[in-house]
Amino acid sequence: MAVRNAEGLQRSRLTAALISALVLSAAGTASAQDSTSTQNDAPSKQEATDIEGVTVVGSRIKRTEIEGPAPVTVITRADIDREGFQTVGDMLQTLTQNTTASFTGDLGVSGFTPNAQVVNLRNLGPGYTLTLINGRRPAQYPQPYNRDNNVVNVRAIPSAIIERVEVLTGGASAIYGSDAVAGVVNIVLRENYEGNQVRLTAGTTSNGGGDSINVEYTGGATGDRWSAVWALQYGNMEPVFANQRDFLADTRNGPLGPGFTNPALSLIAIRGNTTVNGPANHNAYYPGQAVCDRFGYTTRTTPTRGTYCGSFTQPGSRSISNANEFYSAYGYGTFNLTDTLTLFGSATYYDSAAKASSGTEFWGTSGDRFNITSTGGTNAFYYDPQFGSLIQLQRVFNPFELGGPEAATTKFDESTYDVSAGLMGTFGERFDWEVVGQHAKYEYTADRPRLLAKAVHDYFLGPRLGFSNPTGTGAGIYPIYRLNLDRWTTPFTPEQYRAVSTRVINEGDTTSSTFNFNVSGDLFNLPAGPLGFAGTLEASRQTVDLRSDPRTDPLRPADSQTIYNLVSSGRTEGERNRYAIGAEFRVPIFSMLTAQLAGRYDKYDDITAVDGAFTYNLGLEFRPLDNLLFRGSMATSFRAPDMQLVYAQGAASFAGALDEYACRSGTGAGAALGPRNRAQCNVTADPTIYTVQTTIAGNPNLEEEKGKSYGYGFVWDIMDNMNVSVDYYRIKLEDAASQLGSDYILRSEAACRLGSYSDGRPAPSAAFCQNILGLVTRTVAPGTALDGRIERINDAYINTALQDTSGIDATYRYKLDTDRYGDFDFSLGYSLVLTNKYKQLDDEPLIDYRDLPPEYFYSERSRVRGSITWSKGDWSTTVFGTRFGSAFSNAEVDGVNAAGKPYSRRLQPYMLYNLQVQKKFTENVMAQLSVLNVLDNQYRHDNSETGYPFFNYPIGADPLGRRVYLSLTYKF
Repeated sequence: MAVRNAEGLQRSRLTAALISALVLSAAGTASAQDSTSTQNDAPSKQEATDIEGVTVVGSRIKRTEIEGPAPVTVITRADIDREGFQTVGDMLQTLTQNTTASFTGDLGVSGFTPNAQVVNLRNLGPGYTLTLINGRRPAQYPQPYNRDNNVVNVRAIPSAIIERVEVLTGGASAIYGSDAVAGVVNIVLRENYEGNQVRLTAGTTSNGGGDSINVEYTGGATGDRWSAVWALQYGNMEPVFANQRDFLADTRNGPLGPGFTNPALSLIAIRGNTTVNGPANHNAYYPGQAVCDRFGYTTRTTPTRGTYCGSFTQPGSRSISNANEFYSAYGYGTFNLTDTLTLFGSATYYDSAAKASSGTEFWGTSGDRFNITSTGGTNAFYYDPQFGSLIQLQRVFNPFELGGPEAATTKFDESTYDVSAGLMGTFGERFDWEVVGQHAKYEYTADRPRLLAKAVHDYFLGPRLGFSNPTGTGAGIYPIYRLNLDRWTTPFTPEQYRAVSTRVINEGDTTSSTFNFNVSGDLFNLPAGPLGFAGTLEASRQTVDLRSDPRTDPLRPADSQTIYNLVSSGRTEGERNRYAIGAEFRVPIFSMLTAQLAGRYDKYDDITAVDGAFTYNLGLEFRPLDNLLFRGSMATSFRAPDMQLVYAQGAASFAGALDEYACRSGTGAGAALGPRNRAQCNVTADPTIYTVQTTIAGNPNLEEEKGKSYGYGFVWDIMDNMNVSVDYYRIKLEDAASQLGSDYILRSEAACRLGSYSDGRPAPSAAFCQNILGLVTRTVAPGTALDGRIERINDAYINTALQDTSGIDATYRYKLDTDRYGDFDFSLGYSLVLTNKYKQLDDEPLIDYRDLPPEYFYSERSRVRGSITWSKGDWSTTVFGTRFGSAFSNAEVDGVNAAGKPYSRRLQPYMLYNLQVQKKFTENVMAQLSVLNVLDNQYRHDNSETGYPFFNYPIGADPLGRRVYLSLTYKF
């Protein structure tokens, strides 16, 4: 509704407080996990019931009850502070409906998105949770998650500008369109504030590193016809390195201990064949302890490698928490043109410079494109006459050789802005309307150090001396080199490292532009009450342009600028237009029963097979008593293919493949031998086995993924200030995009062409075959030997997979007010996964992986989060805890490791606690002490996890350990 005057502004400012107050109101309690603010000036229950309706995620119709047919969790900025979290991203990771299995952020130094945080509801994947800002889509993170999925980076949303976070679990495409399969996270920014506030936060970790400072300034003012809110924020955090954590600093600190842990293969020449000089796989050249001492290496003799020396501490030089410096600015304003017409606009800007360090560099002949055989291929081995055998080299460069930890640092420069403007007003005295245009852009640059393949190859191996057989007794395919032992055994200087290295630059930008028209109000009165209505018209445009460093193209001819052991996924450039129309109705059937119906049609204008998608939502609310709500909902949802999966040009490689169609049909490469079966062809040197080009490129034939979600449960106000909710959910996702291997594609292509698989099974469906046939390109050259040969396989995603998950969410909330001892607030949330079924292909069985060892994903079974808050006078304190349920150990069976330490099939639950203490000195000055991970519980100990870093982050871990933050707030 348009804001008419200062009184209207004041009423609007109570919206956030209303959300908290309604948690305890009858016939409309919010989820018990909806942590409410502990501020003393929150309106009472009686005051809240007099305030006009508000809009929360899951519906565009305003209502006085926060609870609807589907559960909604509401977390205010005060709640985030109260539980000790410094960012909204950290808080979202603790939601019981979320999963830790989506791994991004600081620990993933070598991953695809080491500077981003995502939300992943219900373990379906972060792309299946729609993340909104003020109900609109922001620009997506330019770097795809896990190489292929487009996501929103919640790390780029500064805490200073957040009013609250609304989380809806379940399908909501009928309201919001694509991606709302597992749920919706709507981050609501501040729109009403009066006065000025400065907040200074300083923090550190108790185990070293991670010193941080954060400064926030928030202001706002109102006039007779206008209002404005603004916020500025600056943050700076130092990195944390693995060597600042005891269990990560030295590999001897792992489960095997020093007696059973061998040093890394930091400086080794592995023998490729057994000769009179020694057995295969042993170190062919031990330089002596004096040389090893130059590097700080330890000598060890093992049955597998012989005598060699290497490091126990090199992995500790990597960062486990990024250095980060950011700036942000935000502004929102309104101006009343008339009593019923308001102009509004907002702008957000965020700029970040972050660093993630791998600590070391690695080089070896495996992956060396200049170790070329006589047949033109590459090989991990070469023949060295000094050692009289085939040799594979491996060398790790220490931080002191590179110039310190900063030398191996990847720099991330990111900036994003979001601007919007619109009009809102009323007409007909009962309808609110809003028209708004929005444009957002995200720019990204990753600048990482990398070795130049030719320069390092030439430095250690020098010129090629010919070709040899494995024994050096005659001609063969292996290149001959003589390792320069002096260079091999002398540490680099930083100047030498810079001479053989470069910086690889990957850039990208995405945009999102949206035009919305929304209208809501009551159409007319029914016997049981007014018929609520909301309608929306939407037009949007998305673009993506990702540009990899051209030197990482594997098809680029090798030269002096070729990058060692790094290839790109190619360029991704594309655009997508979408148009949508939707309507929603809230129908009072009788005094105790209300129905909600919504429908939406989305029309896509891009190169995909998605033309349009219609989704609907049906919900019921039954209130037999003022303090009891039964609810249920059924919704359809869809997800358009990620733009990365559609527009990626792809990274190419070459590998041998069996052309099963040529084999079984006796055509092309198999014409000379006639039709045969797979077993007859799948032998060395068969003409149907040859080298083909494989790409992982976009697939424009992808269709939308379709989902259905069901939910039912109840919310009960047991007594004053006590409520409980229990909800069952089930989400079924069909035609999920799945990547298939080249061999499977060629098997299926042959089945589609010939009518059956080689084992006699019938051919796949016509739709599946249409996808498969489009992934194989064959040469058309009648009358030549090339006719019918495979030219390229696109190992892309196709619509095949099915996932079906179900479970229970429960919440409990109790608030106890006492005169003598103060006020107590208890909050508890619990989620239990009942089933987690998955199959990748149509002809596979649907298997429930809930209680099985992880195969496609780490299946979490339960999550708990809860808090206890005590407040009295000017003091308050909160203890917050989260519990991750038991999980499979690395071994997945009971046993004993080599050091004699036992391990179990499953690991015990993992628990973390935060503590927050707040003191209000005056009306304007407040201090807050927050301690995260009070017990310094860094990871689940697993004696079968003998590989560094000795813990499995997807099942829950916090290697940063205990962190302490002190905040001072001054209002003026």
